[in-house]
Amino acid sequence: MKKVMGNWSGFELAWLMIFTLIAVIFTVISKDSFFGFTVFVTGVLCVVLTAKGKLASYGFGMYNTLGYAYLAYINGLFGEVMLNLLFFVPMNIVGFYMWSRHMQGGKLSMRQMKAGGVVLTIGICIAGALLLGYSLSFIPGQNSPYIDALTTVLSVVATILMVRRFKEQWLVYIVLNMFTVLLWVIRTIEGSGEGLLMIVMWSAYLINAGYGYYNWNKGAKEALA
Repeated sequence: MKKVMGNWSGFELAWLMIFTLIAVIFTVISKDSFFGFTVFVTGVLCVVLTAKGKLASYGFGMYNTLGYAYLAYINGLFGEVMLNLLFFVPMNIVGFYMWSRHMQGGKLSMRQMKAGGVVLTIGICIAGALLLGYSLSFIPGQNSPYIDALTTVLSVVATILMVRRFKEQWLVYIVLNMFTVLLWVIRTIEGSGEGLLMIVMWSAYLINAGYGYYNWNKGAKEALA
């Protein structure tokens, strides 16, 4: 356990405790379920451990994936449901295997994309969001199809970059988290009972994405040295 959870910085411990406390407060105030609270906590643990390059992130990620899929389903966000069940579940398994092959002394070997790869990634994100958004708009009960589509495509791209150990995943995550917060703000305004907790959760992800880029940028430079 010390090997998996050790070497926490003061920032990581502070923000993890703060957002967990916020989750408890919101759970009590909004009378949210204990299930929604566990989705929040496992999600925070997953992204923090990912920023640190820890294999344990995939264990917490699997629970969060299944839990979030259910919350998205009852809120009519079917793109999010498909993303989590059809993509994130198998990618949690693939990611664990891929990362385990590139651990050096308990530390993940991180990489940096070339300019051509960055341009290609941006093009895929834009084209994918437009095509998926158009398709989702025909599904009865679908809410915010193009925002849902954008977050879905960005999630797929970011996960692929994460599995392949590219630091640029965090730039994609920053954009993704901003739009996902917007998505849940809209759902909260429209009456979602889980909306406030999801806004807090994705705001925590946004803060962590900034730290993740900082940490992985440093790790990628060390790998090239």
